[in-house]
Amino acid sequence: MSQKTRRRQEAEHIAEADKPELRRPPLYKVMLLNDDYTPMEFVVEILEVFFAFGREKATQIMLQVHTQGKGVCGVYTRDIAETKVVQVNDYARQHEHPLLCVMEESA
Repeated sequence: MSQKTRRRQEAEHIAEADKPELRRPPLYKVMLLNDDYTPMEFVVEILEVFFAFGREKATQIMLQVHTQGKGVCGVYTRDIAETKVVQVNDYARQHEHPLLCVMEESA
């Protein structure tokens, strides 16, 4: 084996050893919390506008929020989840609704 081939193999071995361990980023659930004042139609609108659900799926999630106290709108990386939470909460306040959107780390 030539010296040039040996050096290339050593360089490849070193490059393999130096590769960082890659992990998937943690994911966060974005959820809507039920309240006694926000109209159901407004919750459906939120789900359609900010989470791109169709009318039927948005209605299902809205009913889950209404009957179980909360409903998952989606699972995202931290930055996206934080952005969605801020957007939804700001939109709800602009329309004078107390609807609350929160995030929690997904298991």
